[in-house]
Amino acid sequence: MTMTRKRRLLVSSCLLPALLFAPLAPARAELTKTIPLVKRSVVGIGTELRTRSPAIAFFGTGFVVGDGLSVVTNAHVVPPVSGEAGKETLGIVLRERNGLAFRAARLVAIDREHDLAHLRIEGEPLPALQLGEPDQVLEGSALAFTGFPLGMVLGLHPATHRATLAAITPIVMPSLSSRKLDARAITQLARSRFDIYQLDGTAYPGNSGSPVYDPDSGVVQAVINMVFVKGLKETAISAPSGITYAIPVRYVHALLQQK
Repeated sequence: MTMTRKRRLLVSSCLLPALLFAPLAPARAELTKTIPLVKRSVVGIGTELRTRSPAIAFFGTGFVVGDGLSVVTNAHVVPPVSGEAGKETLGIVLRERNGLAFRAARLVAIDREHDLAHLRIEGEPLPALQLGEPDQVLEGSALAFTGFPLGMVLGLHPATHRATLAAITPIVMPSLSSRKLDARAITQLARSRFDIYQLDGTAYPGNSGSPVYDPDSGVVQAVINMVFVKGLKETAISAPSGITYAIPVRYVHALLQQK
């Protein structure tokens, strides 16, 4: 074998690993382009009370859809407020150059079974996210979610996490034994007859209401609902940690049809 032929074989063998892994790079790069677009539509869900310090507080995450005046979040994130003059006001929280900005909102629809809420704001429309078609995402799909982990503890700085759709499972957590099937659990089993997405990315309490979307397009496929974040590895069965659940987008479509 000539020296020139040996060099060609060596170069080819060195290029082979790079060619095998090359397709992964564009997929990862797409999320860096998607995040700035998604962040424009992600807002805090909270209240304003001018006699409180600080006056603005937020407890979870929401995202803008539709005509730019609709906001979707979890039902459990929406605080009970009276709406009376001088009292605590429900709304969304935005970041502006001078700090936090608050825009009042009204609750127009709530779906407690699927833990979703629809808020309407007034004024200038905000950039909206596109909702995906129901049941188009499959197990193993790559996803991402953006929101405010731990809420006001970390401030109004949206953080993005990657996730994989690990499983599509019933909303009710299975019991390890019949001893744990009390009357309340049996009633919940009978009433809750829908599937929920289980993700392998860890969300936090402030992430409730965060959009779960396609990393390439930013199209929303689900809404972060709840997460198990307590316990150590020694108590993984009794107190599971790092398991995140999301409500499929089909229920968001239904929520927005309510008046």
